[in-house]
Amino acid sequence: MVADSRDPVGWSTARQVCHGGFRGRRSGRPGALDNVGTVKAAAAQFATGLDRDANRARCVQAVRAAAGAGAALVVLPEAAMCGFGSPSTNLEELAEPLDGPFVSALAEAATEAGVTVVAGTFEPAPGRRVFNTLVILGPGRPVATYRKVHLYDALGWVESERIAPGDPGADNTPVIDLDGFRLGVLTCYDLRFPEAARASIDAGATVLAVPAAWVAGAHKVAHWRTLLAARAIENTAYVVAGAQPGPAYTGHSSVLDPLGVVLAELGPSEEGIALGDLDLAALDAVRASLPVLAHRRLVVPAPSSSPTPTG
Repeated sequence: MVADSRDPVGWSTARQVCHGGFRGRRSGRPGALDNVGTVKAAAAQFATGLDRDANRARCVQAVRAAAGAGAALVVLPEAAMCGFGSPSTNLEELAEPLDGPFVSALAEAATEAGVTVVAGTFEPAPGRRVFNTLVILGPGRPVATYRKVHLYDALGWVESERIAPGDPGADNTPVIDLDGFRLGVLTCYDLRFPEAARASIDAGATVLAVPAAWVAGAHKVAHWRTLLAARAIENTAYVVAGAQPGPAYTGHSSVLDPLGVVLAELGPSEEGIALGDLDLAALDAVRASLPVLAHRRLVVPAPSSSPTPTG
């Protein structure tokens, strides 16, 4: 991985180290396939605050920079529209509907650049809370959404005080086509729950996008990197994780292959883009030689709604 000082608008870029002699050819147009069966993915890393206008501009800038580097998939962090603020920050006042300024601007940027974008936003919810929602945007497709299912009520945080959970189940498990791949999504704390990723895999996903604001703390970088690799390995899927940087969060935005190998990774505090190639032939080869999905003996069905406590 190298930092490219020529990158547009000052973004540092972690680029994939090519393995096995394969090297895709840059097509010269944003969002294009570098080679047949190969898609370039970008994991963007930057911090957001409570200024929604500034955040929106930063997100559009990241999409354009990633597209300019040849990416067809751009994964922005969780809370890209607006940061979490402090526990007393009223997210209800900052949330936007799906036809609001953030999604509209990002959809326009995605269409202009010819790329698929995944980004975190806050959407109004009943009961004076918000949904922590991912939007999946791209040319010629309606907005797809995922509402975060697992809320971060752990390690001193109580996300559920301000955020309502999404319901698990097929209606909240979007999987979309991406140039021969199938894209599923998770949000941050969802990463700790293997069945969350497996629900997308069972729906056909071959790539998992993971926007995150992974809170910094003891062992948290090790957890983040281990869990990203675990979700890639156990599902033989690519993982593209865009995170917010330190000091509040852990950073380390990454692209991993289906064997859990890190193709590109940023550091803890820098703002930039990690770029890696998603290769259909490599995916097929891994799934043929390591057919763990076909060898499964146990199946955990996803509930259709939030489970009822059983005492």
